[in-house]
Amino acid sequence: MLYIWYCNTEQSIFGGLENKLFAVVQNTQKGENSMSDIYDIIVIGAGPGGLSAGIYGSRSRLKTLILQKGRPGGQAATTQELENYPGFARGTTGPELMQAMVDHAESFGTEILRDEVIDLDLDEDIKKVITKSGKEYQSKIVILALGAEPRSLNIKGENKFRGKGVSYCATCDADFFEELDVVVVGNGDAAIEEAMYLTKFAKTVTIIVIHDEGILDCNKVSAEKAFANPKIKWIWSSVLQEIKGEGLVESVVIKNLKTGELSEIQPNGVFFFVGTIPKTGLVEGKVDLNEQGYVVTNEQMETSLPGVYAVGDCRVKYLRQVVTAASDGAIAAVAAEKYLAEEEGFKNMVLDIEEPVMVVFWAPQIEESITAVSELERMLDKTDGAIKLVKIDTYRNQRLVKRYGVQEIPSVLLFKKGELISKFSGSFRPEDIKSQIESELK
Repeated sequence: MLYIWYCNTEQSIFGGLENKLFAVVQNTQKGENSMSDIYDIIVIGAGPGGLSAGIYGSRSRLKTLILQKGRPGGQAATTQELENYPGFARGTTGPELMQAMVDHAESFGTEILRDEVIDLDLDEDIKKVITKSGKEYQSKIVILALGAEPRSLNIKGENKFRGKGVSYCATCDADFFEELDVVVVGNGDAAIEEAMYLTKFAKTVTIIVIHDEGILDCNKVSAEKAFANPKIKWIWSSVLQEIKGEGLVESVVIKNLKTGELSEIQPNGVFFFVGTIPKTGLVEGKVDLNEQGYVVTNEQMETSLPGVYAVGDCRVKYLRQVVTAASDGAIAAVAAEKYLAEEEGFKNMVLDIEEPVMVVFWAPQIEESITAVSELERMLDKTDGAIKLVKIDTYRNQRLVKRYGVQEIPSVLLFKKGELISKFSGSFRPEDIKSQIESELK
């Protein structure tokens, strides 16, 4: 018996069957821990990355749940003005955009529940998500949309004026301060680079530095450029003490660390660039994190654990913006869909079969592999279906290629009761495989 398996994102021979099974599962009540209780995707976090994953997951007919500690939207929901999200030339507000994403996700069938996740078991094929309410959710895929938050200095007035003159993102808010005076707190690479960006809009940019004059924590090249910029002013050996105003930022109090003297200036805005903190404590020790605590992923948003993805501000990335978080979510959900098709297809066609199964890894552009497939088909025809043949296109199934260490094409793997018992790679003799087949049929 011959099975041919072509698995890709756009189309799979299992696609129609999966959709029918999904509909049956959705409309059939089964016992506890039945397949109807298991989600295809659970997203932890309802920021733009998590909501985008929900939209793409549900639209692909995957049973998708988003768990969110508080109101959906993440940091974006606290942004009053949002002028750089594509398609909104006149701008929009963070809450409006996030509510639109919530409505969009729910329109495709995404469940969004308010419950805090307190623990995860991610090692098995079926992941477990435990919440503060005492519930345990199960899923084949988990997408981490945990977010990050700007490091706060807890300065008096900082939280009060957040979004009203206090900002943590020059790319997001610089144009609101065109021809106005702003203050920057921080002197590392990010702070100096962001301050330079602000000079394209602001009238003046005053940087408050904790160190003595001329000493910065940034790289030398950035420091030299900043020192040469006529729009940048410096206040050395000082810290920001307080932010004042009536509704909006109107002035700040600065303390000199050497003299203790307090002084007051009147900027229109305050930008904090003292780092961000990823909210990844939940997965510490479970997936790979970098030194700063951000989740390490590849371009498909895959973490170090199979079936676990990370999107948005919690992962290692170059730019943390609403638009890039939404992109991450879309990529993760599409990658998850492909992962499920590949994993479940291989499980159904190979690992769950009692009789021997021969898997040939081939590629249409490699003539030798096409010839090998033809020879294997002829040999297995003589077994009257006692050994099944599954063909896998290596280009479309890279995860399986990596898992089974397939380095040469063609490669032939023989499985019995789900266990790999022999492997032939590259230039092999059909007689060798025939001998193995005969031994399995004895």
